[in-house]
Amino acid sequence: MDTATTYKTKVTAAFNKAAAAYDRLGVEFFTPMGRRLVEHARPQPGQRLLDVGCGLGATLLPAADRIGPTGHALGIDIAEAMIEQAGQEARRQGIDNVELRVMDGEHPDLPARSFDLVLGSYSVIFLPDARAALARYADLLRDGGRIAFTSPVFHKDQFPFLPPLFSRWIPMSLLQHLPPAWHPEQLRRQLHSWLEDPADLEAALRQAGFTDTVITDEVVEMTAASGEDWVEWSHTQGMRLLWQHLPTDEAAALRTRLTGELDALRGADGLIRIDVPVRYVTATVAR
Repeated sequence: MDTATTYKTKVTAAFNKAAAAYDRLGVEFFTPMGRRLVEHARPQPGQRLLDVGCGLGATLLPAADRIGPTGHALGIDIAEAMIEQAGQEARRQGIDNVELRVMDGEHPDLPARSFDLVLGSYSVIFLPDARAALARYADLLRDGGRIAFTSPVFHKDQFPFLPPLFSRWIPMSLLQHLPPAWHPEQLRRQLHSWLEDPADLEAALRQAGFTDTVITDEVVEMTAASGEDWVEWSHTQGMRLLWQHLPTDEAAALRTRLTGELDALRGADGLIRIDVPVRYVTATVAR
């Protein structure tokens, strides 16, 4: 099994296990970020859109609401449990213009030129070969179609899933416990090499077939009811891969430290608030 396949297998298993609790444990982040991405993407009534790595629908469902009953929203995710949970949430909200499929977002098996908008919040950039996938998304877009996605604002020596604040609490050396695809040197090649500098990101989009790139860095406020709630929540998203591979003693020490540091940030209302820099990217297919 090659490295990319092994990576996807581990990610799929992690998110299948996490789906029932994903973004639902007293922490808000993906939902406000997804809604803000929809505001940047500006989906229009009647459009057809694709959400890559849709998760529970934090971006898909508000976008589907905007395109209305004459539009069609397709959400794909590699984790079957995420698709099941997203379907339940769509039904709960009474949104019936949504279709959900289990699919590898890096190689979407979909007709060319069949969408007006491709979305991806904290998803497309983490694919093993995201730059090649961007070109495939360009092929899926109709003339004048657009892509909109989010990314962390990467800095050197930053833990890949978390705001800069956490770099003081989580030693980068812990990443050595991860599978090879997530070791620091590999992450720098895979992520920082084209996402850290906006000029490199724009060049990657241009090479993939996009133009009129707009890159906007904003702060999303992450809130948590307690340090313990945040740590539990972190087991349901990308950091789960780290927790799974840490030795028991190191995991326990990290849990204790994170819980204490986060609880020290509680405000007068008891909530923990953390400003998370997020990069919003939009571009138009170049034809």
